[in-house]
Amino acid sequence: MTSKWNLFVDLPKCSGCRNCFIAVKDEYVGNDVSGVFAPQPVSDATWFAVEHHERGRAPFTEVTYLPKTCRHCDDAPCMKVATGGAVEKRADGIVVIHPEKARGQKAIVEACPFGAVLWNEDLGLPQAWPFDVHLLDGGWKRTRVEQVCPTGALKSEKLTDAARDEKCRREGWRALPGEEGVRPRVLYRGQERLEGEIVAGTVTGTIADLEECLEGARVRLQLADGVTLETRTDAFGDFRFAVAPAGGATRLTIEAKGFRAIDTAIPADRSPDRAFRLEPTPAA
Repeated sequence: MTSKWNLFVDLPKCSGCRNCFIAVKDEYVGNDVSGVFAPQPVSDATWFAVEHHERGRAPFTEVTYLPKTCRHCDDAPCMKVATGGAVEKRADGIVVIHPEKARGQKAIVEACPFGAVLWNEDLGLPQAWPFDVHLLDGGWKRTRVEQVCPTGALKSEKLTDAARDEKCRREGWRALPGEEGVRPRVLYRGQERLEGEIVAGTVTGTIADLEECLEGARVRLQLADGVTLETRTDAFGDFRFAVAPAGGATRLTIEAKGFRAIDTAIPADRSPDRAFRLEPTPAA
């Protein structure tokens, strides 16, 4: 079975440094390879983007960076509208927009549901990241975006479809929501960071007439689907839960030795309060 290229994007590892964006600019601006790509514009064209996603409420926020590029789909919508062989799906899985054949075909841009194909107004061409195919054909073992990634968030790997599917099952790689139908070859892990909400807060209590952060308080979060999550506050009295969309937080319970417990319902339309002050248990 033929091995094909895939790009695996590990979202928890991405720091948002945008080295990948810079590497693609460095490789394609002012450069061209006949039959593969024409020069990328200096500005107004991002073939490899990094989106910023934030969830939670200050000071408890979580930022996730989402690299996005051409998905090199096995069922590529752009190829269906292209004429004259302007878009090619190679045997190694890479989609190439041939600049000499694609000139004037703006429908190729419009067909991409992900906005990954961009229009070069000066050249009258649809363009997208070609998976560094000219480098791989020249003997490179990895794409430039992988080579410049300092955290290992990007990995370009050539696998048979069976091996790729097994890797996805074993390690949790999958397409972005809504993209499964076109069978993309850019797959992600850690998408839960883009979904749901952060339920977090700080627990304090009076100790020796001073309001102190309570370390080790037991915090339980009941979800709408019946699941109960549990954690302990850290040295700063903070706790944090990541809740999937289907869960939905409904009730929060906080307990600490020597203090009265808090048991509060969480309305469906809001997150819980961020600060929780426990009252000392009255002396016997």
